[in-house]
Amino acid sequence: MDKYEIIIYWSDEDQAFIAEAPELPGCMAHGDTHEAALTNIKTAMELWMETAKEFKDHIPVPQGRRLAFA
Repeated sequence: MDKYEIIIYWSDEDQAFIAEAPELPGCMAHGDTHEAALTNIKTAMELWMETAKEFKDHIPVPQGRRLAFA
């Protein structure tokens, strides 16, 4: 799980740090601090994986490199 890219940014709208795991669709978390957002996204990623396994959904293989954004 540590090989998935995590993006953390500040959201003025939410007044919180937002953390996303773009390779795991819909996997996001937030926190009052950068560290809290990181801790929360790791928990969210674990739950995402558990749910995918439970429902036999496809789990993407980590790309192991920075994702490209347009």
